[in-house]
Amino acid sequence: MSSTVKPDSIFASRLLRWFDHHGRHDLPWQDNPTPYRVWVSEIMLQQTQVSTVIPYYLRFMQRFPDVATLARADTDQVLHLWTGLGYYARARNLHKAAQTIRDKFAGELPTSVEQLQTLAGIGQSTAGAIAALSLGVRAPILDGNVKRVLTRFHAIADYPEQAAVKQRLWEIAESFTPKKRFSEFTQAIMDLGATVCTRSSPRCTECPLQTDCKALLSNSIASYPGKKPRKILPVKSVTMFILQNNRAEVLLEKRPASGIWGSLYSLPEAEDANASQLTSIHHIVLPTKNREALKQFRHSFSHYHLDINPVRIKVGAQDCAIADSNRWLWYPLNHSLEVGLAAPVKKLLSSLLHE
Repeated sequence: MSSTVKPDSIFASRLLRWFDHHGRHDLPWQDNPTPYRVWVSEIMLQQTQVSTVIPYYLRFMQRFPDVATLARADTDQVLHLWTGLGYYARARNLHKAAQTIRDKFAGELPTSVEQLQTLAGIGQSTAGAIAALSLGVRAPILDGNVKRVLTRFHAIADYPEQAAVKQRLWEIAESFTPKKRFSEFTQAIMDLGATVCTRSSPRCTECPLQTDCKALLSNSIASYPGKKPRKILPVKSVTMFILQNNRAEVLLEKRPASGIWGSLYSLPEAEDANASQLTSIHHIVLPTKNREALKQFRHSFSHYHLDINPVRIKVGAQDCAIADSNRWLWYPLNHSLEVGLAAPVKKLLSSLLHE
């Protein structure tokens, strides 16, 4: 190695050569990579694999092809197209940010990393990706794939989300990002982490960085990145009532904008399966007959497990007269209404439709 060649430039040149031959060049958002298209893809790709994102992205872009269309959309429409993708705060923030772009930035995404970070749901790494991939601005990124590549390359054993460790990784990411071809480099390091330097069963023999990867040289790839300190997740339980009328409709409630399943429609709840009234709507008296306890199932969040006990009750229209149509609706089991559904609710309703 020549003493006049900086190690960070070697890292970039090796990675770019690999990317030219083995990187991903045909992803939907790489076709006409406008700031809007890249922004939507980056939000969807947070904690979600490319193969899962692609069909959602294509449907989303067909429905909301630009910022203006997204900004004037109804929240329910946005959440409807997001249903099943998870982490619904991403969709709410995307919608909110689109309205901010319309109202404060004349309908165009801001062009600096600092301004991008003022938008809901956009952190430093997402802002850097949008800037580098679509705006011609050199900016480092530090998403999950990049953290994995860098912690293994430098054998950084501590948990990457610790403040001091994250700061060091940002400094490394900045030093490795080249002044030329930084857009390709940004895509390349994400691709390397997603396809070669994977979480499990990494393909180290195919890696362009293998000769200098400290984790590989010490035969300790599995030790990096450092694991989050484990904790036992608490378990909560809830009874969800499926109030079904003779028109194959189920009563759903729109949840508050904040909190779990914010702004999504979900089944009404009560403290237990024998409850005579719902937690959130007291004028409905639940019939004591025609109750059917369905199989319990578990839905896990990042911070707790939720055991759901579904109880189906056949009701007549007079049993559930709803005055507040903005909060409650009779939802057809065939999913023909465009509203966002909490994932376990969609699962339950689909199972009822196919009985």
